[in-house]
Amino acid sequence: MGKVSTTVDIPADPEQVWATISDPGSYERWLTIHSKWKGDIPETFSQGVTVDEVVTMLGMANTISWTVEEFDAPSRLTISGTGMAGVRSTFTMVVSPRAEGGSTASIAAEFEGQMVVGALGKAVEKDAQANLEQSLANLSELVAP
Repeated sequence: MGKVSTTVDIPADPEQVWATISDPGSYERWLTIHSKWKGDIPETFSQGVTVDEVVTMLGMANTISWTVEEFDAPSRLTISGTGMAGVRSTFTMVVSPRAEGGSTASIAAEFEGQMVVGALGKAVEKDAQANLEQSLANLSELVAP
């Protein structure tokens, strides 16, 4: 199983950051692994929502059927899903206020399955880490005043 995470301070209110994280329609503007949604997408995520997304990692597209496992507005969103070859993924996104103003946003991702072991697993971890870091940088740029 692979695990990666990253955190960034964002000079925007937590509510603004949360509004972007919980809006599937915004993903094409900040989440680097997002290629497209398949089928109907909700206006916002909520507990139990399911959605299919095409993600691209290591230059390979994979359709993942996501379920919102945890939706604790305005601070925590956890989605988990299964893609091709039984690859299972969980993403947890957390937003919290900073005492000096602004927000802290983090994303943690876990991957497991027969396709993400050994050298390929390490490559997935490395690619995921770089993508998460760029995604949070994009998110910060998108919501910063």
